[in-house]
Amino acid sequence: MYAVHNSQDLKYRTPFGAVKAASRVTLSIEADFCEEVILNVTLFNQEKRSLQMTLQQQVQGIGLYTLEIFLEELGLVNYYFTLKNHGETLYYGNNEEGLGGVGKVYTESPKPYQITVYKDFKAPSWYKEGIIYQIFVDRFFNGNENGVVNNPKKNSFIYGDWYDEPMYVRTKEGRIAKWDFFGGNLEGVIKKLPYIKSLGVNVIYLNPIFEASSNHKYDIADYKTIDPMFGDEEKFKELCHKAKDLDIRIILDGVFSHTGSDSIYFNRYGNYASLGAYESKESSYYKWYRFSEYPHKYECWWGIDNHPNVEELEESYVDFIIKDEDSVISKWMKAGASGWRLDVADELPDEFIAMIKSRMKEVNEDSVLIGEVWEDASNKVSYEYRRRYVFGEELDSATNYPFRDMIIEFLLGNISSDIFKKRFMSLKENYPEESFYGAMNLLGTHDTERILTKLGQEERGVRLLKLATAIQMCLPGVPLIYYGDEAGLIGGKDPENRKAYPWGRENQDILNWYKKISSYRRSLEVLKKGDITFLELNENLLCFIRRYNKELLAVFINREERETDFNINLQKGKYEELITKEEFNVTEELCTMRLTPLQVKILKLIKTHS
Repeated sequence: MYAVHNSQDLKYRTPFGAVKAASRVTLSIEADFCEEVILNVTLFNQEKRSLQMTLQQQVQGIGLYTLEIFLEELGLVNYYFTLKNHGETLYYGNNEEGLGGVGKVYTESPKPYQITVYKDFKAPSWYKEGIIYQIFVDRFFNGNENGVVNNPKKNSFIYGDWYDEPMYVRTKEGRIAKWDFFGGNLEGVIKKLPYIKSLGVNVIYLNPIFEASSNHKYDIADYKTIDPMFGDEEKFKELCHKAKDLDIRIILDGVFSHTGSDSIYFNRYGNYASLGAYESKESSYYKWYRFSEYPHKYECWWGIDNHPNVEELEESYVDFIIKDEDSVISKWMKAGASGWRLDVADELPDEFIAMIKSRMKEVNEDSVLIGEVWEDASNKVSYEYRRRYVFGEELDSATNYPFRDMIIEFLLGNISSDIFKKRFMSLKENYPEESFYGAMNLLGTHDTERILTKLGQEERGVRLLKLATAIQMCLPGVPLIYYGDEAGLIGGKDPENRKAYPWGRENQDILNWYKKISSYRRSLEVLKKGDITFLELNENLLCFIRRYNKELLAVFINREERETDFNINLQKGKYEELITKEEFNVTEELCTMRLTPLQVKILKLIKTHS
């Protein structure tokens, strides 16, 4: 049976993509003439509706069936079609990959389409239009003139050479015996602000900086104290002040699903003067934790016993983190932070995230809340709960790991440019516009292998890295540079991906490329705000056009190691190729283009021809 619905074509669904609450959406499907076409809708609360569609027109036996629906409640709306004719019942639903666009006919169990219904919200412009630099503080730079490491911790290991390979000192049982440190600190970040600015960056995201035993600080000991190895509260304020002078904002890492076992709150080892939850049920912190057999058995993050999970909705914990006048959220924002990145957002209740968002906006309406989510954040399910991240009451932005995956897979030849387009357009369809343009578009973080390691470390890998960063800087979303990637750092999984920044040993070719490609993103409004249209050429060419007002930019990526010629429809006019600065005229809409092996071309329209 012939049938077609394309959720990304206004002929079949209007408006495009996610919609604000109390919106009307028109859905249409073309099919061989049917006696009955039913739209099956499932609301976010799992209420189901079956709605009769109307035959609008019929041409040569093909009918166009249409229905307008009113979507009032926040959440995901799923839908598919039932087609009935002469006693036969078929279904039309999403494609097998669930990526939206053109679907398929099913005989049973159709995969549904998705409409995201959200409450209107605005992510800060400084964030959406910016470039982020992520810093793992211990590994970035020691700003002390004499190179002395601040306040070394007991039973710790300090590297004698800044360029040493990081390692874990473990016991025979595999536990950490000594935490290792290079000695980076907030003073080092301050001293390198001009360098960071030279990358076109206007946002610094710091991995956790609060007091903790480890080098990574995800085992928080004291939420209200900067780790003494990094500095103190005054040094943090100085960083925020000097960064602001350079038009750079600071975002902090909020680790609120668990604390450290060696902390003021849990105090398993008696290192703090406070009465910890591990020490007594009379502790004011006892209700924060989930003990199954007091005190030795308690719920931990991924079973790691130095990461005891907290009861996020316990009233005293909510007050401490969010609601108190001097809450953790409030204190550090008043000290200068412009936003938070929520570690393991999947572990945090939706109510908790919503309260953080509300408190942040009270302190600073122009702040940003980002969640660590590894999948499509619009339809994420964690612990059997359908999450509400992007419905307007929680996250402004989510970490875009799907973006990283699709770039790596395309450049390594594992997926075609068409699959890349479908995956990217699926995010565009599913996310509210603010979430889409605010997505944290990363190529690597402290939790992944270095991007150069993934793409290969020889000359070909460097060329692929340049293609990857061109894609990153030219697609909608907020590009993130993980410290050292721009200097050619390599490294596999933790701890190899957390090497110290190679000051004085940077790969200048890569560094110069980063500065060039980021300058386009920083200076061109079309790359910050423009819409996107993908062009279909062949599986090895990724081509798209960005448009904003009268600005037009065309981007062409050739992943093949051979020269490629192709014909392309371009608007008539005079163009500049940004990388080579070559100018040329397009006098006919169909023109011939040539890409050399592993080349990117970025064409900017500088004058139109009538």
